[in-house]
Amino acid sequence: MEKLSKQEEEAMQAVWQCEVGFIKDFLDQMEEPKPPYTTLASTIKNLERKGFLQSEKMGNSLRYSAAIKEEEYKKRFMSGFVNDYFQNSYKDLVTFFAKDKKLSAKDLQEIIKLIEKQ
Repeated sequence: MEKLSKQEEEAMQAVWQCEVGFIKDFLDQMEEPKPPYTTLASTIKNLERKGFLQSEKMGNSLRYSAAIKEEEYKKRFMSGFVNDYFQNSYKDLVTFFAKDKKLSAKDLQEIIKLIEKQ
């Protein structure tokens, strides 16, 4: 799966929040500074072309919805990220954050408990 640009990810976040809507609905969901309407419209069209969105004709407008769920995108993105930067080792990923003091011992204990529950 293709990695989305920051602008595309922001648009997808708005789509996932709305679930179904028009470009104006997505624009309303976005934080300031909001992109111009035409920029968002172009981004939405690109996302549809890439297969991330689907559209439905409603009168003279198009109503959009996500073709991929947010969780699915996160899983695919993180798998690619771990593969590209950590040789597909989640252990190396966790080690990296622990060494960089982004994870505390308490955080790691909570992760261990979560793993043991499964």
